[in-house]
Amino acid sequence: MLGFLLARAGVDVAVLEKHADFLRDFRGDTIHPSTLEVMHELGLLDEFLRRPHQELSRMAGKVGDELLIFADFSHLPTRCKFIAFMPQWEFLNFVVEQARGYKGFRLCMEAEVTELVQQGGTVTGVIAQTPHGKLRVDAQLVVGADGRSSTVRAQAGLEVIDLGAPMDALWMRLSRRTADPGQTFGRIASGQILVLIDRGDYWQAAYVIPKGGFDEIRRKGLPSLRQALATLAPFLQDRVGELRDWPDVKLLTVRVDHLRRWYRPGLLCIGDAAHAMSPIGGVGINLAIQDAVAAANILAVPLRDGTMDEATLAAVQRRRELPTRWTQRAQVFLQDRVIRRVLTETHSVGPLPLPLRLLRRWPVLQRIPAYLVGVGVRPEHVRSPVALGA
Repeated sequence: MLGFLLARAGVDVAVLEKHADFLRDFRGDTIHPSTLEVMHELGLLDEFLRRPHQELSRMAGKVGDELLIFADFSHLPTRCKFIAFMPQWEFLNFVVEQARGYKGFRLCMEAEVTELVQQGGTVTGVIAQTPHGKLRVDAQLVVGADGRSSTVRAQAGLEVIDLGAPMDALWMRLSRRTADPGQTFGRIASGQILVLIDRGDYWQAAYVIPKGGFDEIRRKGLPSLRQALATLAPFLQDRVGELRDWPDVKLLTVRVDHLRRWYRPGLLCIGDAAHAMSPIGGVGINLAIQDAVAAANILAVPLRDGTMDEATLAAVQRRRELPTRWTQRAQVFLQDRVIRRVLTETHSVGPLPLPLRLLRRWPVLQRIPAYLVGVGVRPEHVRSPVALGA
């Protein structure tokens, strides 16, 4: 997205992608109203929504036998009052198609960055491994957007502050049938949490487990996991056998962290490389998009004019640090006050945690998590190429 926005503003950009395509299961597939608003501002929303997707206007879940609404997006001050569930490869392919309309955009597939090029303490480019050998790319600015296990930030020696997480998640897919219940975002019972996302012909399922608990689950065996899933969602009883072996179960090691400083001369990190988010609310991809919009707004003119300096990079962090910190604080609060408590329940579900009791008693409060998840703190807006002097 940053490459697309910079190319649109007249900056020459090379995007290096280590894989041969974007086909990955269980990536950030939630496109929130804030991102849909960006697509609208780019004049691309209608075309974007023609891509395969499902729409969710409320986040709901079953706690024991009780159905609770966690977030109601129908009152958001946005053009789209829903979350769109779209496979990430559809999203990325769409962005690439748009970006290729600008002569300054270049995408290099199967180019895995392994090393930073540095001169006098300034990052001046990268070395990437490709099927044809090593590729060196010299650049005025290197942007690390390579995720929570970022090679770029590790190579740069940037300090990571770990906020901790009490859980990990197991991602799976199970077939969906027309007679299945409607979309409910989560199921909580007997110390277990299951998230089900309607993906049309299948359910994308996330089974939340205590941090580091995957080895114990494997020790108990796949039949035990199947039984746990069927207990939480009885209508899946005849489908849990689709999990035939452990490769059908993908472990997401949950991290919540952020860099003390997102940049150094010649280098900037954004998205999960700068701040790994909890999967709570599925906000990670949308925080990353907001980072990209802010970075493009701030960097486009200095990059094009050759006046980019460390103060410009610091301005990107200042712009995006507050929404990142506030979002992570909210996630850590929910991890500690809700998820940790649920995962330590050993029998039946006890009294609802206070945040859930408040949402049940006063439904108007459902607009607060809807805004925080759907729009977020300090939403960014796309500047026109004219405003950026392109």
